[in-house]
Amino acid sequence: MASAAVRVVRAPSALTWYALDGNVVAGEVSAKMRADGRWFLWFDTWRPDVYPPLADVVAQDLSRDLHASLDDADFDALDACAAAGFAEHRRESHYRIPIDRQPAGLHGTALPEELDLVSAADADVGRLRLLDDALRQDLPGCDGWRWDPSEFQAEAFGRFFDPATYLVAVDRSCGDYAGLVQVRRSRGGPRLGLIGTLAPYRERGIARALLSRVLSVLLVRGETSLIAEADDASVMSVSLLTRLGARRYAGSVELVRRHPAIVTD
Repeated sequence: MASAAVRVVRAPSALTWYALDGNVVAGEVSAKMRADGRWFLWFDTWRPDVYPPLADVVAQDLSRDLHASLDDADFDALDACAAAGFAEHRRESHYRIPIDRQPAGLHGTALPEELDLVSAADADVGRLRLLDDALRQDLPGCDGWRWDPSEFQAEAFGRFFDPATYLVAVDRSCGDYAGLVQVRRSRGGPRLGLIGTLAPYRERGIARALLSRVLSVLLVRGETSLIAEADDASVMSVSLLTRLGARRYAGSVELVRRHPAIVTD
């Protein structure tokens, strides 16, 4: 139980709440609404007893379902979130795909002749944003995703943007954007951010061809692995990563605390 002296206050004009034990900050939590309308929380505290009061006040202030994503090995934080009313929603595994060679699962892949590849740097930003929105509807936990134009611009073309590994497949006959692959720079190495094709272009090997093209770029650069994440319940994604020789190295758990006013299926 939290100390009777613990009280929670909200920072003025901010989505941050502090748990105060007397005059000492015992922990804090920040909230942000993602582009899919889901509210995610980030706790910063070493005291498990302040999770419940922090979550209670945020739930009262926002009146929405609350989500949190934690390392699946952070057992103390997972237990503390459970005590604060969170329940497991889904799990993701993090993988490293070896790229010191062309993976066997991509041998013989080629982009269909009617499609061209362009760098995202040369794409129309508005159409690229709509393509990104559409592809995310099929990602577990991302349905309803709608980028704000300025946020998309900053996220897609920020300091981790790599024009050689953010590619768009374009239908030459009509100019429609058919799919994309986005690999971004990160401190841990190149990371697969998004890959996919729109429904009319699926089951033609386009996504595999896009991934093969990006891996070839990374191979020339001397990179040895590509980081990727997949929902544990997505049999297709996990199967593809397995065929590519990917190895799991970590995982995360998405938690949710339902607000009683929210009606869900």
